[in-house]
Amino acid sequence: MGSRVLVIGGDAGGMSAAAELRRRLPESDEVVVLERTERTSYSACGIPYWVAGEVDSADDLVSRSPAEHRERGIDLRTGTEATAIDVDAGEVTICRAIPAGVPGHGPPDDTEETMGYDRLVIATGAEPVRPDLPGIDGEGIFGIQTLADGQEVIDALAQKVERVVVVGSGYVGLEMAEACTLRGFDTTVVEQRETPLSILEPALGEKIASAMRGMDITLRTGTSVTGFALDDGHVTGVEIADETLPADVVILGLGVVARTEIAQKAGLPTGAKGGIIVDSTQRVTGFDGIWAAGDCVVTRDRITDELIHVPLGTHANKQGIVVADAVAAEMLGEEPRLEFPGIVQTAITKFCNLEISRTGLGEQQARDAGFDPVVASIDTTTIAGYLPDAGDLTVLMIADRPTRRLLGTQIVGNRNAGLRIDVAATAITAGMTVDDVVMLDLAYAPPFASVWSPLLVAARATVKLLN
Repeated sequence: MGSRVLVIGGDAGGMSAAAELRRRLPESDEVVVLERTERTSYSACGIPYWVAGEVDSADDLVSRSPAEHRERGIDLRTGTEATAIDVDAGEVTICRAIPAGVPGHGPPDDTEETMGYDRLVIATGAEPVRPDLPGIDGEGIFGIQTLADGQEVIDALAQKVERVVVVGSGYVGLEMAEACTLRGFDTTVVEQRETPLSILEPALGEKIASAMRGMDITLRTGTSVTGFALDDGHVTGVEIADETLPADVVILGLGVVARTEIAQKAGLPTGAKGGIIVDSTQRVTGFDGIWAAGDCVVTRDRITDELIHVPLGTHANKQGIVVADAVAAEMLGEEPRLEFPGIVQTAITKFCNLEISRTGLGEQQARDAGFDPVVASIDTTTIAGYLPDAGDLTVLMIADRPTRRLLGTQIVGNRNAGLRIDVAATAITAGMTVDDVVMLDLAYAPPFASVWSPLLVAARATVKLLN
């Protein structure tokens, strides 16, 4: 009789771990996955593009269906939610909330049972922030995290909708505002900070604000939401200060928190935004036999060493592979080969014709972490300026004055601007100075870049401030 690895959560982190474990472990060992929805292995980041109509259906966002996972030998149970973990007994309480007889499901509706495990992997993901404000539970107010959330928004927008209010202007807020505008809705974005996408420096945020207004999006910055007006239980407006903004649909773009209530009740350690604390092999700190991965964990920032919560599918998939390596190594009597080293907070998005990306620390983040930041900003073109398709590009670079180490980079520009951030992310990961960056051997030809790459120009500007 083999052992059982029980995985809670069937998206990026959970299914990456389960697939790799099934590949490495003998058939006598069970790999069981509990997923509360009907979908697995999908791109939540693609939901705004589905809402906008750029993606035809939810199926296009699924990289591997439940049936495909089962064909590969994984005991995948969709529509099955884990409701409690008993660490001492090595058991999980589960509830199946759909009819019996559906493939992958067992007992009838709402039947609770317990399932034992030898090793446990928690990959419960994250959930949208829903502020505790009057009217927050009204119909027509949506967070965006799962494919079911996306379908609810699409269904709501298919009704008699004229006005959409997006609360928050982070990545999801921006993308959903663009999606609604492209579909012809009167769209307003409410942001508590003075500029949208506040993870960028204000000067770059102003560029995004200008682009939003250029799309006829009403932008209300420096404004806090105080509640939601309802009529017969359905949202009719978003309340700010002494004014109510009319709304037929409200989309919350306030970020997410780790979905870890089940872990916290079991006594597992949590940190920023409720994320589970794990070591470099994704083992839950202080708990043998339990690992966690994906949007439900905190991750080490490689610059500051701080444990932060940054939910991205890129991290989740890598962490799932690390979990599988650690679990398989323990079960097979081997040494783990992999560790998850942390992140430098690299991210990218698009708003209309603007590509927006960032990595590392912002100026205030650097100051708060004890650095002495120097900030340089340059304006240039995406390719050689004399070519007809050259677009505008701004690069902002942050370095530490005493060590000259590159701490952060932010980019806003037209087509082919955004992915240049990967060079900066690599340089930060390698601990390079801005002097090192100036001398990087980057590709050049007029259709791709000017003779001095925009990142090298920004690095030169930073060096001048340091000398």
